[in-house]
Amino acid sequence: MDDVLKLEVQRWMCLASDDLDSAKELMKREPPITRNACFLTQQCVEKSFKAYLVSQGQHIEKTHFLLRLHTLCRNIDSEFNKYREHAQNLTDYAVRTRYPNDWRDFPVDEAKEAIVKAEEVIVFVYEKLKAYLI
Repeated sequence: MDDVLKLEVQRWMCLASDDLDSAKELMKREPPITRNACFLTQQCVEKSFKAYLVSQGQHIEKTHFLLRLHTLCRNIDSEFNKYREHAQNLTDYAVRTRYPNDWRDFPVDEAKEAIVKAEEVIVFVYEKLKAYLI
C-alpha cells in the first residue's frame, strides 16, 4: 500500500472523526448548539465518503452534495446502498445551517438523529478502510 495514499485516507478519517466528536460536544452544551451539530454531521459523512473514494484511487470532487458522493461510493461498493437515506437526510445541513436566509430551528431530537446517522456511516467506512487505519 502506498504510504502517501494511506496518510491521505487517515487524514480524511481523522477530520471526519473530529467533526463527529465536535457535534457530540455541542450537544452537551446548555442549551445544545443543534444547528452547528447538524452541520458537523454532514461534514463527518462527507469526509468519510471522500476517505473511501481516496482509498479507491478516485478523484475527489469539491462538493458537499452527499448524494453525489454516495453514488460514487456505491458505484464501487454496493454495500453503500444502505446509507443512501442517511446521505439524503444529512446533505442539506451543508448549506441550511450556515446562511441566515435558510434559517430554521433545529430541534434537539433532529440533531441527535443526525449524530446517530453520521456515526453509523463513519463506523461503516472505518470497517471498509481498516487496512489504511492501522
